[in-house]
Amino acid sequence: MMRAIDLRTVTLLGGLAVIVALIFAWLGNAYGVRMLVEASCLAIVALGLNVQWGYAGLFNAGVMGFIAIAAFTGMLVSFPVNPVFWESEAPVMLLRTGTYLIIGVAVTYLVSRADRIGVPKKLRTALTVVVAAVTYLTVQNALAPAAEIIEKGSSFVGGFGLPVGLGWVLGGLVAGLLAWFIGRITLGLRSDYLAIATLGIAEIVKSFLKNADWLTRGTLTVSPLPWPVPTPNEIGFVAARSAYLALTAVLIVAIYILLQRGWASPWGRMMRAIRDNETAAEAVGKDVNRRRLEMFVLGNIIVGVGGAALVTFGGIFDPSGFNPINHTFLVLIMVVLGGSGNNLGTIFGALLVYVIWTMSEPAALILFRYGASWFQQIFDIAPPSDLPTRALQMRVFVIGLTIILVLRFAPRGLLPEKVMKYE
Repeated sequence: MMRAIDLRTVTLLGGLAVIVALIFAWLGNAYGVRMLVEASCLAIVALGLNVQWGYAGLFNAGVMGFIAIAAFTGMLVSFPVNPVFWESEAPVMLLRTGTYLIIGVAVTYLVSRADRIGVPKKLRTALTVVVAAVTYLTVQNALAPAAEIIEKGSSFVGGFGLPVGLGWVLGGLVAGLLAWFIGRITLGLRSDYLAIATLGIAEIVKSFLKNADWLTRGTLTVSPLPWPVPTPNEIGFVAARSAYLALTAVLIVAIYILLQRGWASPWGRMMRAIRDNETAAEAVGKDVNRRRLEMFVLGNIIVGVGGAALVTFGGIFDPSGFNPINHTFLVLIMVVLGGSGNNLGTIFGALLVYVIWTMSEPAALILFRYGASWFQQIFDIAPPSDLPTRALQMRVFVIGLTIILVLRFAPRGLLPEKVMKYE
């Protein structure tokens, strides 16, 4: 059985390598390396989602939001400093606004704990809502004039000009902090309600970033984003993308090793016990919600690092460019198709799904043009003028067909999780 599983793994990885080699031969090195870089960044994101879904059974439908907040943090940390902003009165106004926000959040938190000193719960809830509303209105009134000054004078706040790698790390930590806040509220819910809650949070994050022109330039976008390696203008497209690929590959290997060691440890056995039988785990004294919160935060830290790397590679921060299909459900398909609970399967699934997603458009366009030419020769009917648009839409169909076939013939994924037995 073990040999069969190993042979299957080698066969699938070898087949994927052959497909990638054919893509390099067909479309060239520059295109192939770009595809691999984007796939490797999404593989990091998929590893983070696998921690949540494969390890803890948590359905996170808001991956897009964590990618967006991490990418924004990375942009803010690494983008060059905007001297016009710092020379204006806006920084002092923002500092004052931030002070109001911190005080308001602290007071809201203290009021929400008022039941511990004998305040009735209904009164506590009402007071918490009132204090939160007052905090929101106060912050909004203080922020509005600062935002107007920034947008008119310096376009947006700019960045801090710090190393890109630091921006990725901080992006992951901010995504983890957001996950902690969400998890404290939602992890007590059933899985379907958790999915709804995370999906809603993701849309809130996207909406905020899209409309905060003073902070992100909104639909005007921020570019070019600095790279952690030499850019194509410095050493050429293929060399720069290859260096970026090497960096993301190192990240994948490091995250993979850490996750494998953690999953094989007593902590990993405890998480498997909670995932497989929550009631039994609670019966022996395990704090299920606390452990789930750990997995939710850890997974989103990894998601944030991968998302920041992906957006940095694209060279542009566009809040309106984040969408659930590309940044949530495509990643979920990667995990399910590769084999949830198996980190190697997740990496394989990420590469395979992104190859299918990327190549289905040019392959469909070739088939459409060949079919249209054949149809015109036989029936003398001119082909439609929007073949490229129709070919682009085929990506969703091909991915859907792929996941249906995999779930039909390999319901646990192409590289399923190995059952751990203890004697």
